[in-house]
Order: sequence, then structure tokens, then C-alpha cells
Amino acid sequence: MPILPRRRDGLRFPTNFRSASSTRKVGRRPGKRPLRLRVAGWLSRNRRLAAALLLSAAAAITVQQITPAPLSTVTALAAARDLPAGTAVTEADLARVQVPPGMVADGFLREGAAAAGKQLAAPLRKGQLLTDAQLLGPGLLAGTPPGSAAVPLRMADASSIQLVSPGQLVNVVLTSANGFDQQGPSEVLASAVPVLWTSNKGAQSGQWLGTTETDGLIVVAANAEQSSRLAGASTEGKLFFVLVGPP
Repeated sequence: MPILPRRRDGLRFPTNFRSASSTRKVGRRPGKRPLRLRVAGWLSRNRRLAAALLLSAAAAITVQQITPAPLSTVTALAAARDLPAGTAVTEADLARVQVPPGMVADGFLREGAAAAGKQLAAPLRKGQLLTDAQLLGPGLLAGTPPGSAAVPLRMADASSIQLVSPGQLVNVVLTSANGFDQQGPSEVLASAVPVLWTSNKGAQSGQWLGTTETDGLIVVAANAEQSSRLAGASTEGKLFFVLVGPP
């Protein structure tokens, strides 16, 4: 039996006496400290782990902010290798690539069947996107003034075709002759017309003009007035071209 403490008057405290401090200790449940203290204690015991978690979260937020959102893409056709002018395009010459929609304008080809068997009017670099303006056909007149026409001309000197390439500007000159092979005055039928196609550069016959006789032929873009003067001009004399620069 425990000995009870004595009071100053010599009497003992009652058996149910408890000090205030003992009452507080009995009333508090062990292990139930405030949340703030428990979190602080955990951080104190796991400083390295907490630092690693914070750094990982910061890195994830940074990567998310600097990484651009994925862009939508569309399919386009590009040259699978360097292709010279005059190439009859095959499926093996083309590659399907994914590009942003803003890079694909009117006239860009997306299906190999649209280009297969057609002839290139200009060379293509590997990876360059293919458009109808780079193939022999109506697309060659893209961007020309309304009413323009593609006019085929046969030059008197077939070997001179090697000096001209699509895109160059030429003056078309007619030199008439009489029945005794005497040269008449020369006349400029069209000035600074762009060349669309030539029978040089490995061009294959029958790809566009529907004829097997393409030696000495060039095709130029001409307006309505020029077209009327150029049509059938080769029957009136000999045609030549003169290379000129932009006006």
C-alpha cells in the first residue's frame, strides 16, 4: 500500500488525490501529437528523401513547361532521293512524311498515285515536298496570270536546248526565209516568257506532249496575245530563243 504524503497540518492527503500534472499525463493519449509536429518530425528524420522528392517535382514541372504540346500533322509526299528534271516518277522515288498542316498548301500531293508515271519539270532535292507545279501538266501554269497558256515550240537549233532550263526567261525570235534559203528580217514574237519544260535533262518522249518527236522542243508560258503569235510560228520560219533576265 503506497504511503500517502502528509500535509503541513500532519494529516495525509486522501487516497484519490492526484496532482494536476499527473492528471494531464493520464488524459493525453500516447502517439497522438498534432499533425504539424508529426510532419515536422518526419521531415527531420527524412531530410534527404524530402529533398529528393522536391527536386523531382520541380524537374517535372520544368519539363512540362518547356516541352511544346504535340502538333497535329498531315501526310505529304517528298522526294526519297535527289531527282533530276525529266524523271518519270515512281512510287520508289517518293516518301510519305508527316508535316504540320501549315506547310501543306494547295497543290501539294499526298498520294503516290497522283504523281506516279508523271514527269518532273524541275529537279527535286531529297526531302523536298512535291507539288503539281513540279510535274508536267496543267500544274506548270500555277501562279501565272489568268488566260496564260503553255505553248510548245520547236527550235531550229535542237542542240541549243541544252542551254536553257525550266524557269529561265527567253525571247522567242522568228527568222523567216524565202524559197531560196535567203534569211529575212528577224521578229521577236514574245518577250521574257518563262520556260516551263524542255526536251533536254533526260526528258522521256510522250510524257506530256503525246508525241515521240520531242527533239528541240521547249514549252513556254504565254499570255493570250503571245500565244496567238507563237502558235504555228515554226511553219513560217525558224525559231530561236534568246536568254534574258527578269524585267
